[in-house]
Amino acid sequence: MHVGDNTLWSIGEVARKTGLSVKLIRHWSDAGVVHPARRTPAGYRLYGTEALARLQLAQTLRGLGLGLATIRNVLERESTLSGVAATHIDALEKQIRTLRTQQAVLRSVTRRNTTAEGLTTMTELARMSAAERRSIIQDFVTDTLGELDVPTYRRGLLAATPDLPADPTDEQVDAWLELGELVRNPALRASVRRMAHYAAEHHPGEHDDSALRDAEEVTDDWLRRVETAAAQGIAPDSPAADPVVTAIVASWIPTQAAPDGKELVDNAQARGLLLEQLEVASDTHAERYWQLLCIINGWPVRPSMAAAGRWLTTALRTHPEPGVRAARLGEMYDAGEDAWEPTGVLQTCEEVLDAVGVLVSAVEAGQFDRPTPCADWDVRALLNHLVWENLLWAGLADGTPRSDFTADHIGDDHVAAFRTATRAARSAFARPGMLEQRYGPAPGRRLVEQLVIEMLVHGWDLAQAIGHPYDTVQHVAETALPVVREIYGDLPRTAAGSFAPPQPVPDDADPLDRLAAYLGRTVT
Repeated sequence: MHVGDNTLWSIGEVARKTGLSVKLIRHWSDAGVVHPARRTPAGYRLYGTEALARLQLAQTLRGLGLGLATIRNVLERESTLSGVAATHIDALEKQIRTLRTQQAVLRSVTRRNTTAEGLTTMTELARMSAAERRSIIQDFVTDTLGELDVPTYRRGLLAATPDLPADPTDEQVDAWLELGELVRNPALRASVRRMAHYAAEHHPGEHDDSALRDAEEVTDDWLRRVETAAAQGIAPDSPAADPVVTAIVASWIPTQAAPDGKELVDNAQARGLLLEQLEVASDTHAERYWQLLCIINGWPVRPSMAAAGRWLTTALRTHPEPGVRAARLGEMYDAGEDAWEPTGVLQTCEEVLDAVGVLVSAVEAGQFDRPTPCADWDVRALLNHLVWENLLWAGLADGTPRSDFTADHIGDDHVAAFRTATRAARSAFARPGMLEQRYGPAPGRRLVEQLVIEMLVHGWDLAQAIGHPYDTVQHVAETALPVVREIYGDLPRTAAGSFAPPQPVPDDADPLDRLAAYLGRTVT
């Protein structure tokens, strides 16, 4: 319809041009968002080009989530578009933060199999303000430490409060939810109080920054030494761990004061004191507490020290005094006779290597991911260890110790790798004079004996994993068990040690099962 130079459209025509419903255009007209240019004699509304433009802008603003009153203010120029956009951005950011928080709560629910009660707690934690979050930590510290005289420790705990950013990541929100639950855990409170009580008893009062830096440096030092030793395949309950402990104690002693006021030296007293400190400080709940705070506050997160701590505490229990275990082993080795007569330890080694070789050849690639009686090892990892043990003892016998413990030693052909490694061991052991040569406290025949024991028990592990017979060495296991009891009987059976605690066996168990059970395997 044309009126003068203007083109006017009916409400139906405007609806078709804009894609809006007639009902919505009528509603917006009644609300003052858009105005008809005129009405027909029959009272029907007619809209011009300006109304069409206003409707298109209103449609865009509505798509961005603005309310009707705000849209009308923009169109009537009572509010600038940029000002409205800025205000709306703020509102959207708040909505986004709320949605992200809700998302994090729901993700935590799915991961933790949370109860209805737990969901309520998590939701309350997620909605807390910064002041409420600080209050939770302050109450935790105050209730846990009580009146203990540990001002430096107390300040450190209070200073490290969760400072969740305005736009937190999912990881930060999830960390806060976990932290909020953790501070209610009695196990964390007991751990923190145990550490504070030890500090109050041994080092009460204020401590300057230099003492804290010294403690951090000592921690970094022993972590580095332990991680290096572990990467080299040094077991904490082996003689090779004693020099590592000696170096750690030498670095730690200058930061300590002896309980009796005398100067500390590396002896049973010093190692006992270090072990006590590690046991007080080693708690997974406390470690997780600090990790979560770092995540929430965007600080670097120190990797877990739990594995290294277990290594060092096991090494300290095995070597309570410098050189004592090596001396005891030396006396035992000198006094002991060859348990493997009449065939001798070399012939016994050949027999066991042949038997394990049959097992290795029976393994198919499809069995690599099967579990084994060795915790955390599948069949492929066990095969890798069998190869490594041969390379390790061959290198020691030849005077060229290996340090590639963590390498992949089997590659694409586990059978060929095992055969190559056993050839190296057989050759090194057959060298004239090797059996009598001294390797630290041990004569060479004891190195061969160690490989025999390793192959016996890990061969049992492999046989169990793949369901293959392994009975040809039962007589060797019968001879080996008293030797194993003699060598390993006084070792601490810890999570970081070479063997788990002895397990029960039926009265009619065969020698291999008895040997495996004594070295911590579950025999069914």
